[in-house]
Amino acid sequence: MRVAFVGKGGSGKTTMSALFARYVAGQGSPVVAVDADINQHLALVLGLDTQPEPLGARLTEIKDLLRGDNPRIPSAAAMVKTTPPGRGSRLLTFEDLPYSVATPEGPRLMVTGPFGEEDLGVACYHSKVGAVELLLNHLVDEAGEYVVVDMTAGADSFASGLFTRFDLTVLVAEPTRQGVSVYRQYRDYAADFEVPIAVVGNKVQDPGDVEFLREHVGDDLLTWMEHSPAVRALEQGRPFELTDLETGNLDALAVLLKQLDAQPKDWARFGRQTAEFHLRNARAWANERTGLDLATQIDPAFVYGPAALAQ
Repeated sequence: MRVAFVGKGGSGKTTMSALFARYVAGQGSPVVAVDADINQHLALVLGLDTQPEPLGARLTEIKDLLRGDNPRIPSAAAMVKTTPPGRGSRLLTFEDLPYSVATPEGPRLMVTGPFGEEDLGVACYHSKVGAVELLLNHLVDEAGEYVVVDMTAGADSFASGLFTRFDLTVLVAEPTRQGVSVYRQYRDYAADFEVPIAVVGNKVQDPGDVEFLREHVGDDLLTWMEHSPAVRALEQGRPFELTDLETGNLDALAVLLKQLDAQPKDWARFGRQTAEFHLRNARAWANERTGLDLATQIDPAFVYGPAALAQ
């Protein structure tokens, strides 16, 4: 199952991503966490002193791996971030996800990487996130396997088709007008794309905060995290264990996991939207960039999901 954490900058989505990844790993399930935020802090929160090698630095190798011997994709240069898999492509199982490192807290971690000096003033951050989109396009994940992605802040996630690659999107919202305004924006953008959304309130201090969230979010409010001295210790780098979390906050993580597990795995929708966003990008910029008609990369006979692995 794949879950994305989004929200306003400063809402606590990186901390929530880390807590949820640790919680799921603590239940004995395999977890890969992905830092796809322009501010790369997930490694730090998961206990690493140094950043893993960024996916962006291995983009050509990733493309060569994924294209396999797909006759529709003659070279890595012909691949863009939305290139879909087809017959002959290298499909990934959960254990095949490349360039991940173990963390002291259980999950494996992949990072998109920060801006390099050569990017400043000439590139947008989605050139880094494209590696994650390609990997998720080619991943066939099974029940009991979890990919947890810390996304860019606010509605910036909609600058690519990556927002449709998840079984559930969790919007982390503080009980403030700014926090719920990002929710409304995300809800409205996602409405036409069958993107399941759940809201997790964060930094909740009293029942009035919960009522505020209910008033502005309605039934999308799944659960909430109370203001937590234990989380503050984590954010400040002091010793922290999941068992230090307050009972209500541990219960909130359990509710979130239950909701994620209840989501249907809709491979047909996944395939439709992979093709849709590839065509959008092809027409908007990618055909001109590559000098190719990238619509021909779509394999109409390809079937997404475990059936593709069987083929």
